[in-house]
Amino acid sequence: MISVRFNTEEEKYLKEYAKLKGISVSQLIKDSVFDKIEDELGLTEEEEQALAEYDESKGRPLDEFWAELGI
Repeated sequence: MISVRFNTEEEKYLKEYAKLKGISVSQLIKDSVFDKIEDELGLTEEEEQALAEYDESKGRPLDEFWAELGI
């Protein structure tokens, strides 16, 4: 688990935007981070789908996942 601290104003904006999108704040942050990673790495659609489905809690370390994608 990762914790991120936001000031009151930032938290308010996050909550309002998440509500507007119909998702949790956690999902909003997670989606935003992975979108940023995908954009910067220039992933293919197939790689983006694999990243979206990746779940480290299932026992596969992230470094192995990146290696599978050749990143």
